[in-house]
Amino acid sequence: MTIDIGSSVLKERPYWLDTVAMPAGAPGSLPPSVDVAVIGAGITGLCAARALARRGANVAVLEARTIGWGASSRNGGMVLTGLKLGVSILIARYGRELARKLFEATLAAIDHVEQLIATEHIDCHFARCGHLALASKSAHYRRFARAADVLASDFAHPVRAVSGAELRSEIGSDIYYGGLIDETSAGLNPAQYVAGLARAASAAGAVLHEATRVEGLERHGSRWRVMTARGALEAGAVIVATSGYTGAVTPALQRRIVPIGSYVIVTEPLPETLALEVSPRERMMYDSRHFLHYFRLAPGRRLLIGGRARFVPETEATVRESAALLQRAMIQIFPQLRDVRVEYAWGGTLDFAFDTLPHLGRLDGLHYALGYAGHGVAMATHFGTSLGEALGGSDLPASPFAGLPIPRAPPGLYWGRPWFLPLAAAWYKLLDWLS
Repeated sequence: MTIDIGSSVLKERPYWLDTVAMPAGAPGSLPPSVDVAVIGAGITGLCAARALARRGANVAVLEARTIGWGASSRNGGMVLTGLKLGVSILIARYGRELARKLFEATLAAIDHVEQLIATEHIDCHFARCGHLALASKSAHYRRFARAADVLASDFAHPVRAVSGAELRSEIGSDIYYGGLIDETSAGLNPAQYVAGLARAASAAGAVLHEATRVEGLERHGSRWRVMTARGALEAGAVIVATSGYTGAVTPALQRRIVPIGSYVIVTEPLPETLALEVSPRERMMYDSRHFLHYFRLAPGRRLLIGGRARFVPETEATVRESAALLQRAMIQIFPQLRDVRVEYAWGGTLDFAFDTLPHLGRLDGLHYALGYAGHGVAMATHFGTSLGEALGGSDLPASPFAGLPIPRAPPGLYWGRPWFLPLAAAWYKLLDWLS
């Protein structure tokens, strides 16, 4: 399907999916019984299934739509250090020791992504290009400088502050007040990565079932009965890997996760000289606003720009509205792209916990990993693998995130329908104006 935004005709689907042949699910009916049922065939679920199957478990992955359909193939392909919460907030909330362990886990997660890609020979354009955080206001740049000091002194992690005068060597835009460079971060093609994970999980022995929406869960002693759109099966354990698409089948988790819409546009291929001007070092980039924009050169010299143009989860109407807003933002950031055609526009749904941290653990007998808050490529790989290894009998040290309880809203305020998102959007717009 195409839509018309101004003079541009956009394909209303993720660009990444046009770069890969996604593997299909297994044919045939569901097995009557498995050791572990995994709900969701995104990065978390596929990594968990791969780890379990490699340890001899009988695993069924149950996907409501198609492999990688959700945020796993709709994101910007950024493999970033750190978390949504800044290091100073982590220290204030959890103390230096735990904050350091949480941050170090994000670095280890990127290493794990790189190692997994090498082990499974996944061709997904993985590159350690680093990321550039951009200060939208002068006060934000001063905050970046303080964060650089904390990262160096408390986390032994070197980053580099770049003044506004020096930014032209990093980005072809004059609207920012400076930036912070972290060379550890990486980029990849997320759909190609997910396709590689699916093939790896299948090769290890996991069975992937598409169009198999889970419609109910019943616990019978130590086992689960899992009802799906294609029939029922029994499982010794269940992993919930549904992220922003967590629903009423798992109500306790649904009440702890807020689904927030994020939107992306991708341009036509840029001339080589223009691409080099826009992003000389091909870094992953994002700005410092609450209503942030993130952008990068995708393979093929296309500019990808995304953000929470609307907070609400995607619909046909919000994708179209957001495409126009993002195109306007692109031209504001890069006036030299005024005549560049935008070819793709799509939306996806992020998962935020109420403490803005990712979580993995067990709740009401269900194992879960979710709440990535826009840092899902690396953390979903880490969490999915950690869950699979733990259920598969590994004696590896537990993730520092495993001990953090996943909070919920005060009783009566939230039951899984985010009625407050328009209010949150207005509040964040006000903060962006005031800060």
